[in-house]
Amino acid sequence: MESSRDGLEGGGAPLKRLGRTLTFVGSSDAMDPEVVPSSLAVIAPILRVANEIEEENPRIAYLCRFYAFDKAHKLDPTSAGRGVRQFKTALLHKLEKDDEITLPKREAKSDARAMQDFYQNYFNKYVKSLQNNTGAAMNRADLARTYQTAAVLFDVLKAVNQTDLDPQIEEAAKEVEAKKEIYAAFNILPLDPTSASEAIMTVPEVKAAVTALRNVRGLPELPEAGAMKQKGIEWDLFDWLQGTFGFQKDSVANQREHLILLLANIHARQVPKPEPLSKMSDTALDVVMNKLFKNYKRWCKFLRRRDQTSRLPNIQQEIQQRKILYIGLYLLIWGEAANIRFMPECLCYIFHHMAGQLSGMLSGTGENEKTSYGGEGDCLFLEKVIKPIYDVIAAEVAHEKFRHSQWRNYDDLNEYFWSIDCFRLSWPMRESGDFFKRPTDKRRIFERRTAGSGQTFWVGKTNFVEVRSFLHIFRSFDRMWSFFIMSLQALTIIAWNGSGSIGDAFSGSVFEKVLSIFITAAFLRLIQAIVDIGLIFKAWRSMKRTDILRYSLKVLVATVWVIVLPVCYAHSWGDSTGLISTFKDWLGQSRSPSLYLTAILVYLAPDAFNAVLFLFPTLRRAIEQSDVGIVQLLLWWDQPPMYVGRGMHESPFVLIKYTLFWLLLLASKVLFSYYVEIKPLVGPTKDLMKAEKDRWVNMFPTGQYQMGVVVAIWTPMILVYFMDIQIWYAVWLTIFGGVIGALSRIGEIRTLEMLKSRFRSVSGAFNTNLVSSINEDSPCRRRRGFSLQRSYRPLDELYQQHDQISEKAFDEKNQSTEMDVEGNISYAHLEVAKFSQLWNAVIKTLRDEDYINNPEMDLLLIPYMSNPHINYVPWPAFLLVNKIASVVDTVKEMTDQVNDEELSKKILHDPYRAHAIKECYDLLKTILKAIVKGNRERRVIDRLLEDVQKSISHKEILKSYRMSALPLLLDKIREVVKILEKPDISKAEQMTFLLQDLLEVYERDVKRDREDESEHFDASQGSGHDDERARILKQQLFEKNSIEYPPISDTLKQSVKRLHLLLAIEESTVDVPSNLEAKRRITYFANSLFMDMPRPPKIGNMISFSVLTPYLEEEIVYTKNALLSDNEDGVSILFYLKNIYPDEWKNFLQRTNCQEKTVWDTDKLALEVCKWASYRAQTLSRTARGMMYYRKALGMQAFFEMAEPTDIIRGYTEALHQGPDEKKQPSLFARIEAVIDMKFTYVVTCQEFALQRRTGDARANEVLQLMKEYPAMRVSYIDEIEKERKKEYYSVLMKDAKDSDSGQDIYRIKLPGKPILGEGKAENQNHALIFTRGEGLQAIDMNQDFYLEEALKMRNLLQEFVEEESVGSPSILGVREHIFTGSVSSLAGFMSNQESSFVTIVQRVLANPLKVRFHYGHPDVFDRLFHLSRGGISKASKTINLSEDIFAGINTTLRRGNITHHEYIQVGKGRDMGLNQISRFEAKIANGNGEQTMSRDIYRLGHRVDFFRMLSVYVSTVGLYFNSLMVVLIVYVFLYGRIYLSLSGLETKLAMVGLQDNVPLQFAMASQAIVQIGFLIAVPMFMEIGLERGFRTALSEFIIMQLQLASVFFTFSMGTKVHFYGRTLLHGGAKYRPTGRAFVVFHAKFVENYRLYSRSHFTKGLELLILLIVYDTYGNQKNKGAAYILITFLLWFLVGTWLFAPFLFNPSGFEWQKIVDDWDDWNKWVSNRGGIGVPEDKSWESWWEEQQAHLEKSGLRGKVIEILLSARFLLYQYGLVYHLQIAGDKANIVAYLVSWIIIVAVLIIFKGVAWGKRQFSAENQLLFRVVKGILSLFALSILIVLFVSANLAFSDLFVGALAFLPSGWAIVQIAQACRPFVRNVKMWDSVKALARAYEYLMGLVLFAPVATLAWFPFISDFQTRILFNQAFSRGLQVSQILAAGRKDKKVN
Repeated sequence: MESSRDGLEGGGAPLKRLGRTLTFVGSSDAMDPEVVPSSLAVIAPILRVANEIEEENPRIAYLCRFYAFDKAHKLDPTSAGRGVRQFKTALLHKLEKDDEITLPKREAKSDARAMQDFYQNYFNKYVKSLQNNTGAAMNRADLARTYQTAAVLFDVLKAVNQTDLDPQIEEAAKEVEAKKEIYAAFNILPLDPTSASEAIMTVPEVKAAVTALRNVRGLPELPEAGAMKQKGIEWDLFDWLQGTFGFQKDSVANQREHLILLLANIHARQVPKPEPLSKMSDTALDVVMNKLFKNYKRWCKFLRRRDQTSRLPNIQQEIQQRKILYIGLYLLIWGEAANIRFMPECLCYIFHHMAGQLSGMLSGTGENEKTSYGGEGDCLFLEKVIKPIYDVIAAEVAHEKFRHSQWRNYDDLNEYFWSIDCFRLSWPMRESGDFFKRPTDKRRIFERRTAGSGQTFWVGKTNFVEVRSFLHIFRSFDRMWSFFIMSLQALTIIAWNGSGSIGDAFSGSVFEKVLSIFITAAFLRLIQAIVDIGLIFKAWRSMKRTDILRYSLKVLVATVWVIVLPVCYAHSWGDSTGLISTFKDWLGQSRSPSLYLTAILVYLAPDAFNAVLFLFPTLRRAIEQSDVGIVQLLLWWDQPPMYVGRGMHESPFVLIKYTLFWLLLLASKVLFSYYVEIKPLVGPTKDLMKAEKDRWVNMFPTGQYQMGVVVAIWTPMILVYFMDIQIWYAVWLTIFGGVIGALSRIGEIRTLEMLKSRFRSVSGAFNTNLVSSINEDSPCRRRRGFSLQRSYRPLDELYQQHDQISEKAFDEKNQSTEMDVEGNISYAHLEVAKFSQLWNAVIKTLRDEDYINNPEMDLLLIPYMSNPHINYVPWPAFLLVNKIASVVDTVKEMTDQVNDEELSKKILHDPYRAHAIKECYDLLKTILKAIVKGNRERRVIDRLLEDVQKSISHKEILKSYRMSALPLLLDKIREVVKILEKPDISKAEQMTFLLQDLLEVYERDVKRDREDESEHFDASQGSGHDDERARILKQQLFEKNSIEYPPISDTLKQSVKRLHLLLAIEESTVDVPSNLEAKRRITYFANSLFMDMPRPPKIGNMISFSVLTPYLEEEIVYTKNALLSDNEDGVSILFYLKNIYPDEWKNFLQRTNCQEKTVWDTDKLALEVCKWASYRAQTLSRTARGMMYYRKALGMQAFFEMAEPTDIIRGYTEALHQGPDEKKQPSLFARIEAVIDMKFTYVVTCQEFALQRRTGDARANEVLQLMKEYPAMRVSYIDEIEKERKKEYYSVLMKDAKDSDSGQDIYRIKLPGKPILGEGKAENQNHALIFTRGEGLQAIDMNQDFYLEEALKMRNLLQEFVEEESVGSPSILGVREHIFTGSVSSLAGFMSNQESSFVTIVQRVLANPLKVRFHYGHPDVFDRLFHLSRGGISKASKTINLSEDIFAGINTTLRRGNITHHEYIQVGKGRDMGLNQISRFEAKIANGNGEQTMSRDIYRLGHRVDFFRMLSVYVSTVGLYFNSLMVVLIVYVFLYGRIYLSLSGLETKLAMVGLQDNVPLQFAMASQAIVQIGFLIAVPMFMEIGLERGFRTALSEFIIMQLQLASVFFTFSMGTKVHFYGRTLLHGGAKYRPTGRAFVVFHAKFVENYRLYSRSHFTKGLELLILLIVYDTYGNQKNKGAAYILITFLLWFLVGTWLFAPFLFNPSGFEWQKIVDDWDDWNKWVSNRGGIGVPEDKSWESWWEEQQAHLEKSGLRGKVIEILLSARFLLYQYGLVYHLQIAGDKANIVAYLVSWIIIVAVLIIFKGVAWGKRQFSAENQLLFRVVKGILSLFALSILIVLFVSANLAFSDLFVGALAFLPSGWAIVQIAQACRPFVRNVKMWDSVKALARAYEYLMGLVLFAPVATLAWFPFISDFQTRILFNQAFSRGLQVSQILAAGRKDKKVN
């Protein structure tokens, strides 16, 4: 190669030819700048330029690539980086090939000359031409790209050229380099000097903010300032901060724009408006300061440090500058803090010192140096401040696989800065400080601090330790448990000692005993104190001494009360026994009740004080927030000093509301528990305790007074007593939610008929709430709140009587504004124009989304025409269809005997009738005048119309016209309209005849006093007329030359179309729209307009906001291959979607004007098909489309405020096409876009985008295409770059690059390390948070959707931030959701209804009145500045914050935030649609709740809120899962109790004492069943559906759900929750479980179902099955009445559900061929050996090992509990062995011991066989077979002997299996818990073999019934109907789909 021989100058020696032994990866990849290895990222711009110019000059492109290759080789000469060797090899191949092709075609003598000529031409052709046209639209982007290309070309020119360059070229290059920096990529604001004329830069508020930032007067001069000024770049405060503290350049640019937009938006909202507007308001700065530094100021106050932001200069002119410097400094710290953003008080610490340094520098009291941490560089702050803290976080997270107590998470590290001790780190922070100490090994050995040595130790946990224990439930909610236990004790005492009434509690003797509950309270408080110490003991060494003292004193004081209260009780009453009697002997025999009462009063004094404060929440809030020493000392005992959780109490009114809720609930619960559960059990229990014992007492001990039986009976009831709070909560939540929903007007418009009846009011509500803007200083703002009637003035009334105030103001404003036509624009006409255009935009969006077709769109659109003479609202045709026909039917029987008033009454009672008549008359008049051209014909028409008008004005219609002839006249008009609507020149003659017929019908049939209209044709022909002459004249009327046909005017065509719609009588026009989703959206939207919402501010004054969507690797847009690929059943996604949504598919074909066979013919159509399918799935493209509706909505709303009235009348689309005005001001479109850019930003954070782009993943290109489609969308991603074998990470923001397929990086901010340290989603959100803008931030997941009509209400929602709530403005605005996946299948419907009730009625009540609504990963809107300074919008600590979203809400509440919920706006959301997907989701949520249970957040909420709010926290968070666990526990306790009673023979005693029916137990089990079958979900669901769609619909939905086996689903789902919640608390194992969210049209194999549900459902189900069999076999047959049948039926239902629901809800689960395939797969899976690299879906051994992984992390406590739980399986053997016939009547331990000898013998035999197989099977196979045969014969002979001599019966074999099989399983479970020991004794292989046998047996038990049912074909059909019933109702026959899919596949 010549270029290789010449070399490249300026870069060292010529490049040597590389060897050819490397792997060739393809030259196409080498040309793609997006697939450059990360370590060579700097050459990507060179390759990009080469690709751009290749078509123009291939040789220059070759030189560019050669330069890139040379640079790559110098960067990594050894090709050590990942992928570098392959890349360089591929590029070298490309260069060799291109050199051979391009060298002969080179026109210049050398490459250097060619390069120089090309550079000069490029500069002259592009750079200069663009410079000369700087005013051209979009020219700035072209300039930026051109300068970047020119700069790259100059670098190549320097490398190629070996001589000095032409001075002109060098001068041009310098100019290019300077301009390139000026024209750098920008996000929203182009802040370079040449962009002053850009529309957004002309906004006065932006100008004011920019000017304020550029006020650098008085600041110390920095060297960088001069260089920037020479380049023409304005120096500002952010540049000064960058030069002073060493922030990154891109971070500074990012935060500069951030602050400018923030200040500009707040400045725009100031009232009154500051003068001049271009000067920054001090008030706006104060607003930002107060919001941003509120947390910092509280932190300073808490730690008793001076607030640095209060240090302001004395000179007024410098105050604003200093405030901006403080704000900018904090934002820059926050912007580079990376993972430290999760530690808000750590940021406060950093800011405190840097702000102090800043103040010192500016005031002259500090050192005038750049930084106090030394060094130089662009990343100085990152390396010196952030990196050391990040390294501590990373070191701790590296140990996250250990228990929580062994490493510090984000909260632990942040809480270090809650103590004054943090200032020991000083500034710069000493890395030798204890904060930076890291553990040396997994045991976390403490290095004790020694006196005088200064040695530090690992801080470890301080304020809280996350220990896996169920005790957290008691510890966090101890007040609740104490109340329940004391209430249970009191109720039991009353029932035991009283006469039966609960009022007996206050009788003398009963009251004395009831008072003993305070002794119980003392014991519970002691237990609480001990539990506190036990759970925080691992932090004991690092705790403050005051905290240690407090915990110790708590135990001491509680112990004292445990002694004092019983002693006082013993001294007060004489009928005491036992220990209390002993105490009484010590004190003497005198009775003194006052002593005990006095002790109680003293004991309750602190609680009484808290109760008083509870009644005065404002006082309580003030006390808790006080930092006065004496107050803190008093609070130290009850609430130790804690930075968060102080002052969270609500206002008195809110307190009254949720207190009332809980008083009603607790009263219901207590009364029910007493009269139904406790009282009926007391009498029989007394009798039972007096009964005699039987002979089984030795083997089945019952204790004194038959306590064993009592415990078996009472325990289920007691558990239900504790659990049923969740049931009562569901009941009262439903009641309150229904009432509040009704008062909120939910469901007022739920059908199309309701919409039609109120559409006139809808128009008024529409303009009032979405169009009209309020002035913030206006005194007439509408009062918020409930009102019995909320009416809005219909727009059509504006034409009748104008609002005088509005009209006068409007006329004064627009008195000089006239249209082209005569007359001014009326207020009414302008309001109608706004309503029409917005309504039509909504309807057209529905059409674009294919929810309606073209005819439906025509019926729904408002025929808006910019005609000022129209004095009515042209209502949509769907309101008016059939109105004309109904009028004709009504009046056709009327005669002239009836007056016109009666006629008017019949017509005008329906306003739409009257409107239809009027509009039809006007349209017909317009059409006739337009098509008739002849003079005579026009006079006929005028005369006819004049007669009609005269009859109307004189009210003589019935006297003038025959109503009976109207149908005939109407038919003729329809014929005329029909022929006009579809014009055909060949039908002109037919048109003539029709007009003549129309005239004749009018004259002869309709008109009573017939008058020949021909008399008026021509007055010159005289007054005499005869019939012949009239006939001749009539024949000449409406000839071709006298009419205009076909019509030409577009206006006339629209009028004809409109008239046709009004005259239509088709039935299809009645139900419009027919699509269910379109109906729902329109009716909900109309309904929401009548809900209580704030009035919208002007668009310029609205709160700005951003939307943030995290994305990892989900689907973006379906590709053609993905849509057409068939699954194993021959069904493709597209085929499935077309049948699921048949109407929408037809609408799509109609919209694209294509046939189904031709949809793939062109790339454009193919892309539309892919989009259509993607918009019906849970894809990122669907979410992006929905979120970008915000821009469209804001654009239209801005247009109505910013445009002139003439433009508004002309229309949105037409008006925006105008260019700049005469004053060269930006166009209206540009100004609107500028306002939208200020108000709205959408950022999608694609975490893996860089990796996907480098690996050629199609999803990277799909992201780029999304940006092309939505240029305003921004994409952030994490870029990983390899440098010198070290990885560097960057947060990058990218936007669309014009005329380029690749995006354009805007900001590239270096990170201290790998950003994903904790939970992925939270970390992904955090890294992109710095790129968001505005004061609001909406968190949107990528499986959500949005709608244009809802986007119109965003201004209203954001206005809630300025509405004062109970204790301040909201911090999070909750938004309701609509689940759009409910129609796919029955399972999806169950999930949809379940989720819908949660996001509506549940959250409605949680927010009001309970005030415990948090954030649940839903589309809530955050107060961005509030959360920016408080840790972000989620928490990210690994595992503990698995449910990262809810912790954001809890954190907000603990930090005195306010969370509200609003239902007048909704966002779509998708949910999982298959059982396996749903189960994974439920498992993830259950895991998350398990982690929440032991989190500090739940603990602090439980202790820092008042009692009633604490109850709300419990039942709405972890209580639901704990109570579900108790439901299952009730089943186990009941069955094991019954087994105990049955096997011991004690069950017969129950009949003796009247407990054979056991009503309380029946109620207890009924309560369990209520939870089991989903009652807690069904009741709120029923209420919400009833509210929104009517209670008849709700009832039918409920019945259908039950027919679809909803109870089976909810019962199965409960099992999932219970298993994963319990296992998480015991052992851990919580993790994120991806669900996929795909369409479930495939069959899940048996192996997959077994792996998913074996431990969570199958083993438990089989255990309950054995229990039920034993109970049914040995239970008392006399007691098996109705109660027994009811209870056992529910239990059998539970067992059947847990065992077979996965197969019932599995598509094709009962198809025989699939059953056969599943059996083969199952056998292979069980038989396959595991090993390293063998996945769990391929081998049972691998799966079995993975199932035990949680035990490895479990501590000793968890393993002991696991062993104890497994020991329950041994009870079967103990109980059943004595019921074997072979055991006879022996009642001693010998029989039990013998049974164990048999088990051990069997195990030894198995072990021997296994050993023999390994030793002899290979070499001595025959010997091995002989030994096995002998052993088999020996076992058989033993059985025969037992049958003959020991009375062994065949039933004993069955009973023996029931007895011994559970014991074997217990051995396996215990061995797993003791795995290290079992391995040491060489028994692990035997345990594994035994476990494999059990797994095989369980699989066989599950498989056999399924296979049996598969023999019957109708079972499969029945299952299909259950699964896809909703799809059937929409015309889908799934079985036919599957069959058709297979057929198509065979044909193809």
